[in-house]
Amino acid sequence: MGSRGGETLEIVGVSVGNTNTKFGLFRGHELRESGALPSDGTEALCRAIVGLADRLDSSGAGQAIVVASVNATASRPLMAALGGATEKPIYQVGPDLPVPLHGRLDHEAMTGHDRALNALAAFEIMKQAVVVVDAGTAITVDFIDGEGVFHGGAIAPGVTTALKALHSATDALPEVPFVRPDPHPFGANTQQAMLNGVFYGARGLVRALVERYAEAYSGFPLVVATGGDAEMLFGDDELVDRVIPDLTLLGIVIACERSLHGADE
Repeated sequence: MGSRGGETLEIVGVSVGNTNTKFGLFRGHELRESGALPSDGTEALCRAIVGLADRLDSSGAGQAIVVASVNATASRPLMAALGGATEKPIYQVGPDLPVPLHGRLDHEAMTGHDRALNALAAFEIMKQAVVVVDAGTAITVDFIDGEGVFHGGAIAPGVTTALKALHSATDALPEVPFVRPDPHPFGANTQQAMLNGVFYGARGLVRALVERYAEAYSGFPLVVATGGDAEMLFGDDELVDRVIPDLTLLGIVIACERSLHGADE
């Protein structure tokens, strides 16, 4: 990627997830437009992403489509489709663009790019020790210390994944879409009992892990939530300091900036 002389970076960031793909047009850190579509819809995704890229300032040098993925099955055909549909430069986090994040992990290469990008963006925003909760197909709960070092964390089934597992692994439990359970504490029917289980199970999981991290760190970190289910799960949870829906996309922007800064030095 090439941008010089302090020019504002303009990119379309794309985060290919297991279920959905989010994309957004950024000028610097400002998100101008965004959207999300199912990850298995290559043609629709390509049209939407190229449509955003066509709205980039044609005079700018620091322009690109930048793709991060945890779903190679979806990202491979998407990258090929994008390459045939636009002349804008296209880069992929990992092969083309590193995530400038210090980590203390046994196998750092095995960490998903979404987790690393979330950690990078969360520390940039909060400027102190922070736990990042990403609530989607899976729920990840990761810790970044006060120096911006990524320590890893935990991976658990997301609420929709858990509901599907309950249905597929049993004979009597129904298929239940994820919605917020009724406020009554006792599930009065099977559906409400299942929703209570996954909703409060997810919140309890996060609380237990944050307390565990705080004990190990000898200090209570801030907590940031992101992902498709974050607002429903944690929007009113006093444990969570902020819900930031587009954290991964912002991480892509920051990774681009750091890469360019390093290239200029």
